[in-house]
Amino acid sequence: MNDKVTIQQLATGVPGLDAILGGGLPEFSFNLIVGTPGSGKTTLAHQIMFALATPERPALFFTMLGEPPLKMLRYQQQFSFFDAGKINTAIHFVNLSDDVSIGNFDKVLARIAAEVEAYSPAFVFVDSFRSVMLEAGRQAQDKLNLQQFIQQLGTHLTGWQATTFLIGEYVSEGPPPAIFTVADGLLALEQHISRNSMVRKLQILKMRGQATRPGMHTFRITGDGFEVFPAAIVRDDRGTPDDANQAVASKERLSMGVPGLDDMLGGGLPAGYSLLVAGPSGSGKTILATAFLAEGVRLGEAGIMVAFEQTPSQSRTRTINDMVGTGQLGLINTRALDLSIDEIVQRLVDLIHQMQARRVVIDSLSGFELAVAPSFREDFRESLFRMVAVLSGLGVTVLMTSELEDRYTDLRFSPYGSAFLTDAIIVQRYIEVDSRLKRVMAVVKVRGSAHSDELRQYEIVDGGTVIGKPVPDYEGILGGRPTQTSGPGSID
Repeated sequence: MNDKVTIQQLATGVPGLDAILGGGLPEFSFNLIVGTPGSGKTTLAHQIMFALATPERPALFFTMLGEPPLKMLRYQQQFSFFDAGKINTAIHFVNLSDDVSIGNFDKVLARIAAEVEAYSPAFVFVDSFRSVMLEAGRQAQDKLNLQQFIQQLGTHLTGWQATTFLIGEYVSEGPPPAIFTVADGLLALEQHISRNSMVRKLQILKMRGQATRPGMHTFRITGDGFEVFPAAIVRDDRGTPDDANQAVASKERLSMGVPGLDDMLGGGLPAGYSLLVAGPSGSGKTILATAFLAEGVRLGEAGIMVAFEQTPSQSRTRTINDMVGTGQLGLINTRALDLSIDEIVQRLVDLIHQMQARRVVIDSLSGFELAVAPSFREDFRESLFRMVAVLSGLGVTVLMTSELEDRYTDLRFSPYGSAFLTDAIIVQRYIEVDSRLKRVMAVVKVRGSAHSDELRQYEIVDGGTVIGKPVPDYEGILGGRPTQTSGPGSID
């Protein structure tokens, strides 16, 4: 005999939220939505309410001393999720400000209970408990006090056959209210402002009976409301990073679209590998990356370019636009200054599935770092690891470019220490020959594969890369100094 009770999960209607909740909201649960002022608590509650409420399963929204319903609705109706047809049919607003302002909490509880009995709602929202707490401090304590009110309100909310929400401001530095222990679910919102960017984050601190996704997850509020970008999960069930990459990569080799480069790589780039192309400004990294995508399009393979460069060349723009026009190339081109890596990864993964893409170019990591909000740059290297791991898990072949300062006397492959993350590295640089600057490139590594160790000259002709002969005096080019063999960006 199985006495296990199955708890139905409710879809919130908020993109990305159900994934971090562990599938959705448990039916008949009592949830808290807390956060700093302006973090989007009421907007999140309204988006969930409009998604769930129907005339057969109505919602009650109680307002305390915050915004009156008419003012609140005036702003909420700007969002696409707002449905005026549901007001007074599937959704009913009740203003409790008069009862709360006189401090008669017995009357407030009685009013809430009466409205619930009258409408038999499937969903109940109370906004906000913070305003009640502030008002209570100005009232005499000879009646039902604040602590008793909050406890009894929580008891009522958990006891009703309804999915309930209590909304309020909460600053994490202060002691948590006692109501936190009663709640089944606790959703905490934060926002951080740094220079000209604002980053919003959401964390599921508690959700009884469900395996939620841990950590902070970024979200954005647009005209469609909330969109949550779950933090990428790096699965550890495929062995070591080296084993994982080799397991994903097949024996198939992809052509780079540059004559001679496939031979330098040992027959092309193994499918499913990640390749870092590092070099100074003007060395032709983007041209090589564009050729890689164009070769895929020529072979009937869809590709995606994620572009962060501020001033793309006209020739590259023309080539990319031509490929986008064929429908075989997806383009994510953004210059926003408040991005998170999780947001980019989510958009990229969705586009990969949509287009069944096999090749992905990220141009460049330097521009990517500038596009990411300052509050995310501290863990940029860790985030890059998560991104590469997610893309490798999808089996796509990834080419990333990285801007480097040409030091002439040593070899450094990435300022982010990302060389160890990739399966292959091509380094480009300048040398001086007869008082002229020449471009040279070398394949530094192709994991698990034999490759050329030659340093070869190349030229950029008509927007393409033409590889020439090997450079005879490698040691002289490096100035007779040993190459760097340890530290950030080196080959271990």
